[in-house]
Amino acid sequence: MSTEMTAYVIEEYGDPNVFERTSVEVPDPGPEEVRVDVAASSVNPVDYKIRRGDLPDFAPELPARLGCDVSGVVDAVGDDVDAFEAGDEVYGMPGGAGRQGALAEYVVGHAGTFAHAPESLPLEDAAALPVVALTAWEMLADKTTVGEDDGVIVYGASGGVGHVGVQLADHFGARVTATGATEEKRRFAADLGADATVDYTDTDVESYVDEYADGDGFDAVFDPVGDDHLETAFAAVRPYGTVLTTESSSTQDLSPMHANSLELGVVLVILPVLLGDRQERVGDELDEIASLVDDGAVEPHVAERFDFADVAEAHRTAEEGEFVGKILLVAD
Repeated sequence: MSTEMTAYVIEEYGDPNVFERTSVEVPDPGPEEVRVDVAASSVNPVDYKIRRGDLPDFAPELPARLGCDVSGVVDAVGDDVDAFEAGDEVYGMPGGAGRQGALAEYVVGHAGTFAHAPESLPLEDAAALPVVALTAWEMLADKTTVGEDDGVIVYGASGGVGHVGVQLADHFGARVTATGATEEKRRFAADLGADATVDYTDTDVESYVDEYADGDGFDAVFDPVGDDHLETAFAAVRPYGTVLTTESSSTQDLSPMHANSLELGVVLVILPVLLGDRQERVGDELDEIASLVDDGAVEPHVAERFDFADVAEAHRTAEEGEFVGKILLVAD
C-alpha cells in the first residue's frame, strides 16, 4: 500500500473554510492499537467547537485531523491486540479530540476505543453513533439508572444525543417527555418513542411539570443542551431526582440542588481519549450499544450525507442546526 494518504486538516482555527485537503503519512499502529480503513465519520458539536477554537485543550496537534466518530474496516493490528483482526468491521471513537481523528483514508487508535460494528446497520451509518450514543448511554445507564415507569424529560430530543436518549429511555421503560422547538422536531421525537412532547418555546416549566409529571417533577432530566436549560432542569426535576447534562460551562445558582437534594451527573464522553486512560470503557459501552441496535432498540437517524471533500459544508449545516438526528461524512 502507499505510504501517503489523503486527509482533511485544519492548520488554524476558524470558520468551516479552514479545512484543507492534503497528503499525510499513513500511520502505523502501536502495540495496543489498530489501523482502520475509514468508511465514514460524522459531525458533532465537539467537532465544530474544536475547529472554531472554542476548545483548544481538546484539539489535536495542528495541523489537526478532526472527526471523533468513525466506522470502517480493520486494516492492521498491533502486536498486543487480540480483540480484532484485519477485515473486521468496526466503529469507534479513537481520536478527533486529543489525538488525530477520522477525516482521512486511515485512522489509528487504541483498540479499546473500538467495537465490532452493529450487524443490522450499513457500515457507514454506524459512524453516526459513537459520540452521541456513548453520551446518552452514560447519562442514562451510568450517571443514573432509569427504570420502568420513571418519568424522564429529554431536552433537545431531535438532536444527536437527544434522539438516542429518547430511544434509550423508552427502551428502559421510562415515561418519556421530549422537548422541541418546532412541530417537525416534536413529531420526530414522538416517532422515536416519546410519550409526550413539549414546545419549550411556548410552555413554561410549571405547566409541563403539572401536565406530564403530576406537578411533582420528573425523576430525571436529560439535558444535552446546557446553558439556560440547566437552570430549567433544576426547576423540572423532583426532590431527590437527577439532572443529567453534557454542559457545565454556564454559571448557575446551585442552591436548588441543595434545597431539593438533587443529583447532578455531568458526562464528558471523550475523556478516556483525552487522558489516554481507561480507553477500554469506550469499547465496552459500544459493544452494549451495538447489541441494542441489533435488537432494534436504537437506530441512528442520518439527516444528510456529505463526502469528506464537502466537510466545510457539512460543518456549516451542523452549526445551523436546522436538522434532526446526525450529519454523516462519507469517505471519498
